[in-house]
Amino acid sequence: MVGNSSLTLADLPGDTLAIRFEAMASPCELLLPQTDRARAFEFGCLVAEEAWRVERKFSRYRDDSVIGWIHQTRGTRVQVDEETASLLDFAAQCYELSDGLFDVTSGLFRRVWKFDGSDRIPTELAVAELLPLVGFGKVRWERPYLTLPLGMELDFGGFGKEYAVDRAFEALAQQRTAPFLINFGGDLRANGPPPRGAWQIGIEQPDSERRAAALLKLERGALATSGDARRFLLKDGVRYSHILDPRTGWPTSGSPRSVTVAGSCCTEAGLLATVALLQGTQAETFLQAQGTRYWVIR
Repeated sequence: MVGNSSLTLADLPGDTLAIRFEAMASPCELLLPQTDRARAFEFGCLVAEEAWRVERKFSRYRDDSVIGWIHQTRGTRVQVDEETASLLDFAAQCYELSDGLFDVTSGLFRRVWKFDGSDRIPTELAVAELLPLVGFGKVRWERPYLTLPLGMELDFGGFGKEYAVDRAFEALAQQRTAPFLINFGGDLRANGPPPRGAWQIGIEQPDSERRAAALLKLERGALATSGDARRFLLKDGVRYSHILDPRTGWPTSGSPRSVTVAGSCCTEAGLLATVALLQGTQAETFLQAQGTRYWVIR
């Protein structure tokens, strides 16, 4: 294994190289079959830089991000750039198509919900006090002009990692036609199969030490997974998922532990996986209606 302080390069079976780095609080990697090490590292830098660019620009944790700037200008009408406008259009579309279940203003609930595996459940009053500040319908969005009401927040975390996968994929596809796979924290996209068959993708079994509940074969396209394996609360035998219904501020009951969806792009697959979880006991009914391939773990 070689690398600098940010990227490492490792040899994998099947004459495949893995370039690994951290972004968006997740382990990330680019897999390249039959590629020389210098070229592989160059491609890895390209993918990592795009991931880091998306994170810098849209992170809610940075004051110098576009989201930070929007929060600093709350209550006033601002003009956003083309990329931000496209994501706001996507957020508005998600909100409408999901009947308000997918809402980029719902990150505000993290003030009272701390999904750290403990038993600290917020009071009904604490949750109710935040409800007036949640709801994308309260945001004034007239492309390219945005007015975010005072007290409200935007959080693109619900699709940010998947969007970064797609942007990195598009950047690399302009440089390489040979097979590759991009994997950001379990959300991934491939442009074609490796020389010896399909990519082998494991779906992690919740509450296990990296044990696969299923092994999928992927040739091309995207997979995205949403679940509560690592972010949850547990009190009196009841498990509270970090996937909150923005209309109530509380986790949806009866949701699967994990939903994995296949799609042509990662952003689309991630949206369907998250909205499926928000359907609770009707998750599989929702997915069947979408006509997509999916895998559910309960």
